[in-house]
Amino acid sequence: MNEPQAAARSPWKRRFIILFIVTVVLPLLVVIWLVQRFAGDVAVDYASPTEHFKYGSTGGEHEMGFPYWIWRALPNVCPQYLPGKGYQSLGMVFEKNADGSDRDLPIGTSQRRYQGIDRVFVNCAVCHTSTVRTAADQPPTIVLGMPAATFNMKGFEEFFFRCAADPKFAKEFILPEIERQGGQLDLLDRYIVYPVAIAIMRDRVLALAGRFDWVFKQREWGPGRVDTFNSAKVIFNFPMAHLDPDEFDAPADFPSLWRQRQRKEPHEMQLHWDGNNTTVEERNKSAAFGTGTTPPTIDLERIGRVEDWILDVSPPSFSQFFPVDAELALRGAPIYKAYCARCHGASGSDFSGELVGKVTPLAEIGTDRRRLDSYSYTLAVNQATLYAGYPWRFTHFRKTFGYANMPLDGIWLRAPYLHNGSVPSLRDLLEPAAARPATFYRGNDVYDPVKVGFVSDQAQRKGQPFFLLDTAVPGNGNGGHEGKAYGTELSADEKTALVEFMKTF
Repeated sequence: MNEPQAAARSPWKRRFIILFIVTVVLPLLVVIWLVQRFAGDVAVDYASPTEHFKYGSTGGEHEMGFPYWIWRALPNVCPQYLPGKGYQSLGMVFEKNADGSDRDLPIGTSQRRYQGIDRVFVNCAVCHTSTVRTAADQPPTIVLGMPAATFNMKGFEEFFFRCAADPKFAKEFILPEIERQGGQLDLLDRYIVYPVAIAIMRDRVLALAGRFDWVFKQREWGPGRVDTFNSAKVIFNFPMAHLDPDEFDAPADFPSLWRQRQRKEPHEMQLHWDGNNTTVEERNKSAAFGTGTTPPTIDLERIGRVEDWILDVSPPSFSQFFPVDAELALRGAPIYKAYCARCHGASGSDFSGELVGKVTPLAEIGTDRRRLDSYSYTLAVNQATLYAGYPWRFTHFRKTFGYANMPLDGIWLRAPYLHNGSVPSLRDLLEPAAARPATFYRGNDVYDPVKVGFVSDQAQRKGQPFFLLDTAVPGNGNGGHEGKAYGTELSADEKTALVEFMKTF
């Protein structure tokens, strides 16, 4: 080939190469980059089982997760829908950084990178972690596995519902707040991903609010409580406006999570307040719905790590915080054995007892019936369809007609008492209903070591209001668990000794 011909073809060759790069290579590289950017599904993991309990994922971020920076921004975008500053005002528990500042996310939230964006939502610890103070001027001690006595779940839900309906739930307000907090969004996030995410989250939260509009019509639950199974009815599209009124307001205390192995071995106990299930694993998967999971998105591997941890974790002892009068406790031991052990176990670590983990009929126990009535036969039938097509399909939910006798491990940390948290202290529980406090405040983490319960006669602390629980309100009744068989006719000295013994649990 002569040189003029080669020179003539050279520009065409270069043009072809350039055209190939522009039309094939570059689009392919863009596609590869986009796949890498948006196709991942990676949860933040923790080697420590306790850290995993606090911050590990259950899978709820897939469907319910808020983009990380939107989660961070919303308390400052919609502060009028919170009782105070930030998520702390809802009773969420924050650990401290080395400099004394709060961590970016509270205990009970997890993070997962999904579809190209970091997402945040709650996990098991949000309902099963709280704090204890030995005095108002003392720092709080975080206790894992105890009921979340300060967490206002209804306020948490309503905050997001109300904020999503506010005109400020828009990129014009959220993006500047993200920048103010130091969110270094790249150009794609700043101009495409986050504006789209804001619009999608607004629509999804508003759609969810439409299904959960009954929450706004309920009486306040207050911190440490949730209406568990009325929320479950929404999953099955129950006509909430047409529920039996006796089912509607049914708040119940968050339970503790310690010593779960002893609730399944050597025999399975009846679980939940009304004993409607006898399988710990099925109970756990049911609870995971409250963290935003669905049958296709539940993260069984990571939930399994939590299940393994709670099998044997034990509550901290009362004596780690306050002294116990050993002699007085010794006098209380036979009283406990005579009046309590048959239903609640020999001690806080020995769950042996004829009726432990079994249901006592409502006609006998006499406590507020709303929580029992809220779990209906129709709901039990519907729950049997959950996880249909999976090996772990629900098969153990049953309607019962009373409340389960719980073991009393860590009982000192499980105040207020009864299933609906209507009695502030153990000492109050040993009085007949007429002598129990008709109203008291919930949400304080300062502990009363004499009565054995959280301080309940203060309306606020440092401007933070507490919730006034009125036992005359439907669902809040403090009656029942009274009479000679329940120790309410013991002498004052006998009651004091009995309470001292239960401090050893």
